[in-house]
Amino acid sequence: SSEVLEAIENVIQDVFQSLAQKKAPVLTVANRTDWRNIEYKDSVGLQMIPACTTKQIRSDCPQSARRFALMLKILSMIYKMVQSNTYATKRDIYYSATLLFGSQSVVDQIINDISCMLKIPRRSLHVLATTKGFVAGNLSYMEEDGTKVNCTCSATAVTVPSNVQGIKNLTSHARFILIVEKDATFQRLLDDDFFNKVSPCIMITGRGVPDLNTRLLVRKLWDSFQIPIFTLMDADPHGVEIMCVYKYGSVSMSFEAHHLTVPSVKWLGLLPSDLERLNICKDVLIPFTKQDENKLASIQKRPYIACQPLWKKELEIMAASKMKAEIQVLTSLSSDYLSRVYLPNKLQFGGWL
Repeated sequence: SSEVLEAIENVIQDVFQSLAQKKAPVLTVANRTDWRNIEYKDSVGLQMIPACTTKQIRSDCPQSARRFALMLKILSMIYKMVQSNTYATKRDIYYSATLLFGSQSVVDQIINDISCMLKIPRRSLHVLATTKGFVAGNLSYMEEDGTKVNCTCSATAVTVPSNVQGIKNLTSHARFILIVEKDATFQRLLDDDFFNKVSPCIMITGRGVPDLNTRLLVRKLWDSFQIPIFTLMDADPHGVEIMCVYKYGSVSMSFEAHHLTVPSVKWLGLLPSDLERLNICKDVLIPFTKQDENKLASIQKRPYIACQPLWKKELEIMAASKMKAEIQVLTSLSSDYLSRVYLPNKLQFGGWL
């Protein structure tokens, strides 16, 4: 915490110095969303290059003066929380001054900018993200406040903890971890008691694009147990994009890649090649939109796809067919095909990429 306080003090000191010299104070932030600032590293995924381009948030410029003020406001809130060892969610920060901030997304972006500017992980700033992910299966752990959580005996899923860093005493006999893209598929597998039937496993869903806590938990489980991690996604560009976030990270959070990515993640399904192999009826497939075509084309150009020839091939199959499929298409074969046939066979015979 002293490191965080010192980092904030240094920023404020620079502001004071500029004012003393009758200069307009400026905050310098890395360009987090620029692909030119990102490099792909096999062991880490997407990470920010040391000499990245920056942008200035000036206090004397009409376009950025408001953002400058909001950054100082949030820095002061973080400073007080670190001093008093209290925490707040991003939502709490927004609701502390809704008229001032204008929207939740403004708060989210500023907090990420501050984290990147100070080179300090967001959780060390005492700002917690609201969790939307779920975890179930062969796992138990203790939360920071001493609460024991047992995901094994629960018929319902457990919410991913909001302070993943603080959990300890993780124990599991799981043979693998299964990341499920969608909540509906996750709940279906839970109802089918999948994590007990095949072999003990841990199931996680970020319910779409994963939030930070879900990604942190996947990374923590990997660090703790070093067991295979498989993904179960829709066979569409959006599903591939989500899988890439878990495996390689996202451009906007590349400055924190070391804590968030798990390069060992494997693509278990739904593979575009599975659709033909399983003779899935064309009627249950969905034609591509222009947006799907653009997203797929942009994914195919990414640096990490060149290192994954088998993934590349699957994306080419998807691009050629111009059709996408949700995991639910497997119910056209039988209602429990996913948990009874598809996943057990894939896991037994190594049907992942």
